[in-house]
Amino acid sequence: MTLLSSNRRTFLKQTTGIAALSALAPSLQASPYLAPRIKFSVVGINHGHIYSQVEATIRGGGELVSFYAKEPDLAAAFAKRYPQVKQARSEDEVLNDKSTQLILTSGIPDERAGLGIRAMKAGKDFMSDKPGITTLEQLAQVRKVQQETKRIYSIMFSERFENRATVKAGELVKAGAIGQVIQTIGMGPHRISLTSRPEWFFDKKRFGGIICDIASHQVDQFLFFTGSTKGEVLSSQTGNVHYPQYPNFEDFGDLTLRGDKGAGYIRVDWFTPDGLNTWGDGRLTILGTDGYIEIRKNVDIAGRTGGSHLFLVDKKETRYIDCSKQDLPYGTQLVDDILNRTETAMTQAHCFLATELALKAQKHAQKLTIA
Repeated sequence: MTLLSSNRRTFLKQTTGIAALSALAPSLQASPYLAPRIKFSVVGINHGHIYSQVEATIRGGGELVSFYAKEPDLAAAFAKRYPQVKQARSEDEVLNDKSTQLILTSGIPDERAGLGIRAMKAGKDFMSDKPGITTLEQLAQVRKVQQETKRIYSIMFSERFENRATVKAGELVKAGAIGQVIQTIGMGPHRISLTSRPEWFFDKKRFGGIICDIASHQVDQFLFFTGSTKGEVLSSQTGNVHYPQYPNFEDFGDLTLRGDKGAGYIRVDWFTPDGLNTWGDGRLTILGTDGYIEIRKNVDIAGRTGGSHLFLVDKKETRYIDCSKQDLPYGTQLVDDILNRTETAMTQAHCFLATELALKAQKHAQKLTIA
């Protein structure tokens, strides 16, 4: 058995588990789903995030009508999850379908921008898993085609759009709960799970580097919570300090940002220990002039079960806010934007700026070495 085939089998087991929790077929779900308002398709399913992308779109009123994946085993797993959906014979078959308005992908990261360009040229809006773009050259091409076609190029920053506590924090900040935001601190640790990873996972040219890949989440949150529409990278560093057997891999990265309305610090890594009961203790701290919010995205390591934990400290008290029933509006907003040609889910400028800052931090990062 090859490394690639072995990794795919593990991937299939993992994504089946993920799908069981967050991507049940629509017929098994109750009220959260709107009646279909658009039709959409999937091309490329190399990461399990595709299931949350699909479900967000279905919740918002999208009807999944077809998909294409060149890997037979990944296609089979997707078809099992969505047996009613047509399996296309090629990417062109999907892109040439005049009845669909939106294309989703979680393909190999360095292939996503090219697919997005082809989708926009075919008259489709586009939603990518992060990272949606892996080089500054790709970004320039995507920006050019987006301007020419006026299609939507959306990147699903799931740590904001699919985390209920982070969505709630957005509402609290907008309502002035902590005053004016001064700084965000975003932490994105991950468990590496070596035996479950495909070969491209260890190749920086394919995944874009650790800041491009993981930290794009935190850059998005920095811009969103500070309200910044301009930004610059003050410093960044990356390193491969623990996995010399994978010379093209990066296991650590951090960066410091300055925006026109706030500051930010970000750290990402692949060092979540096996003793933690989830893949990573993701955290976000939002500092304001009148208080602060801390989010434990996936786990409260010494207390409550589950994820999406939000703590608010203001001038009066310290309190925990239950976010378990918080709506996740991204899918509905994106479908609205497709129908109305608006920008309620995320502005195009924000999407591209978050990507640009992450790519610049990646490109100019100093090398971290630990003796």
